[in-house]
Amino acid sequence: MTPIMSKSAAAVFVTAARIRGGHSWAELAAAMDAPLVWATAALLGRHALSAQQAEIICELLALDDSVAEALRQQPTRTADPAIMSDPTVYRFVEAINVYGPTLKELIHEEFGDGIMSAINFQMDISRRPDPDGDRVVVTFDGKFLDYRW
Repeated sequence: MTPIMSKSAAAVFVTAARIRGGHSWAELAAAMDAPLVWATAALLGRHALSAQQAEIICELLALDDSVAEALRQQPTRTADPAIMSDPTVYRFVEAINVYGPTLKELIHEEFGDGIMSAINFQMDISRRPDPDGDRVVVTFDGKFLDYRW
């Protein structure tokens, strides 16, 4: 029996096929009828696709069933030190290191004792023109979960 391909290996195949085929992440998300950020994360191995979504993507990218099988598997969501040191990713780490305590205080002041869910969660990214250079706008939209005793 052949082992199931890892989600990280499947992500490599998806990325290569996307680039070589001239497809955008937005096109793949639309084909799956899924939000752009979620779909991109899923295709990079951070979420599980449904059987139908995996079939659509593999057909569009001409990938075989072993990739579809991997895309359907539940992920292990851990931090990869190599990814954490990427300059783009690290800017988010830096922002959380600087503003994390502030966000915590402001969330508690506004909502009470609790957290923002990263499970019941949506995220969006957009561009905002600015005379000093375009701005990246990232929106985190998570359900508030209060601590209950």
